[in-house]
Amino acid sequence: MKSGTSRILLVICLVLSFTGFSQEYYELSTKSKKAKKYYENGEYLLKKENIKEAKVSFLSAIEEDPEFYEAHMLMGEIYEHEENDSAAVVAYRKAIEIDQDRYPPTYFILADLEYKNGWYDSALVHFKKYLRYEGTYGKNQIKAEKYLANCEFAIEAIKNPVPFQPVNLGYNINSELNEYFPCLTADNQTLLFTRLLTNTRSVTGRQEDFFISYFINDEWEPAVDLGPPINTIVNEGAPTLSADGNILIFTACESIDGYGARRNGFGRCDLFVSKRSGNDWLMPYNLGEPVNSRHWESQPSISSDGRTIYFVSNRNNDYDIWSSTVNNNGDWSEPEILGDNINTEGYEGSVFIHPDNQTLYFSSDGHVGMGGLDIYVSRRDSLGKWGRPVNLGYPINSFKDDNSILISADGELAMFASDREEGYGGLDLYSFELYEEARPQVVTYMKGTVFDKETNKKLDARFELTSLTTGLVAIESFSNKKTGEFLVCLPANDDYALTVSKEGYLFYSENISLTGENSSTDPMLKDVPLEPIKVGAKMVLKNIFFETDKYDLKELSKIELKKLIRLLETNPGMKIEISGHTDNVGSPEYNKTLSENRAKTVNKYLVENGIDQSRLLYKGYGETNPVDTNENHEGRANNRRTEFKVVE
Repeated sequence: MKSGTSRILLVICLVLSFTGFSQEYYELSTKSKKAKKYYENGEYLLKKENIKEAKVSFLSAIEEDPEFYEAHMLMGEIYEHEENDSAAVVAYRKAIEIDQDRYPPTYFILADLEYKNGWYDSALVHFKKYLRYEGTYGKNQIKAEKYLANCEFAIEAIKNPVPFQPVNLGYNINSELNEYFPCLTADNQTLLFTRLLTNTRSVTGRQEDFFISYFINDEWEPAVDLGPPINTIVNEGAPTLSADGNILIFTACESIDGYGARRNGFGRCDLFVSKRSGNDWLMPYNLGEPVNSRHWESQPSISSDGRTIYFVSNRNNDYDIWSSTVNNNGDWSEPEILGDNINTEGYEGSVFIHPDNQTLYFSSDGHVGMGGLDIYVSRRDSLGKWGRPVNLGYPINSFKDDNSILISADGELAMFASDREEGYGGLDLYSFELYEEARPQVVTYMKGTVFDKETNKKLDARFELTSLTTGLVAIESFSNKKTGEFLVCLPANDDYALTVSKEGYLFYSENISLTGENSSTDPMLKDVPLEPIKVGAKMVLKNIFFETDKYDLKELSKIELKKLIRLLETNPGMKIEISGHTDNVGSPEYNKTLSENRAKTVNKYLVENGIDQSRLLYKGYGETNPVDTNENHEGRANNRRTEFKVVE
């Protein structure tokens, strides 16, 4: 809505002063005395801010003289004030029809109104006509050139729509209130979102809180208030949930309602963190500097490895997307602004980093699009640079503001907020199947419980998922302190060494292959038993690799051996036996020799990297201690292994 009668009165002055660009005085376009009288009365009523009666006078003037240019112009402004855009467009078009050159900025006013309503074809024509006048300059010229490009894009996008069939998430999630900013765990089982509630204690009468729902028996359970200590009497909003659902980062702002916020911040809005212990959320704490500043920080998104946070900040006097990484000591780096490929002179927000850690979705009104905020996708290249953003297309994007998109780990499901007519009221959450070209890299997950192998006690343990291609830690996570539950994302098209460790226990080793003919992106449901360190305890090192029929270590074996070195350094009194084992292919004598040489090679690597030989034994058992059948490929692969056992 326009600001009262101020713009209408401004347009009166502009119309009176503009005509012909050079006339020394202005004469109304009508020759009808009655029309002039109605018009002058309308002007008087406008100055008294009596828009309703002024409207009657101007309509009467038009009835007396249908070609009365100035009356049509002011009726256009009044209709805009009433948010009757269709009628305003008719009024402005009539004014141009009467005299196309009297007031050239009318073309911009008309085109801007058409553009904001998605009437791109006519907006395109009128922006072009506006730009042809020599008197155009400044902000309106810049806007007209930008919006003209958007009109051209939008017209083509509408001709080539992308697949889009949104489905309302239903009454268990949505209500007559506004629901928005959804978060989803990697297994698609937990949904957290923001709901705008009524709060009579607040000056604004509104309050943002978080609600949570679980997907059970193929439907979302009724959403419930997340409750304290997360939700308070002030606003909480724009959340991001870790892939396993154990870490919540959200936005909290200073209180303006007189009740006082219990959260002390660095600026107007800060990012806060809470961690889940069992089913309870711990007291949130401020993420601190340098991520938070004296400016506005909001709309966070945490990467699946837990090491990088993306967020929106106006610390450069513009709303841009920034990122910060955390080191092993828990210290966040000085935030860096994402490059010019992502940020523009316009607004960027609603950032979402997919669990593949390579695909970024965000909203912007600065890139070429449909108008307002559109949703874009950008992919990281091999050098770590973000590629040129791609508009998700029509009808996902429209002339309205489109934002708050969320993409599931498998890349197939998308969620967003919309105020569609068929909803339950206000903004509702919808889901739809994302078309293939806009999907991220496929990500699956491993899910289960960590427990003590002897007592079945649930354990909190550290997970490290290391790429066997790069040797870099791809994911770092922890199981729930009380329940032992864990969920680890597994980006496809790579092979991984998974290590699960806890002080006082042997680490757990797993090899996960998501490449080659036998790879699978199906979720892995697997419980992890950890064995207490004691004499006789043993484990298989599943990421020790040798060439076929050889005993030279492959380079990627060093990832696992470094974990073993760390275990021995942490437990200086421990002595182990390294044992090699084979399948039954070949003679028993050959297999025994091969297995002993392999155990000896591992022993040598440990000594060369600082472990005293007095703490190490090695032995080859050949084919004598199978753990699986030798009748098939999988069984034989399990029998070919390197183990270690605590002997002292």
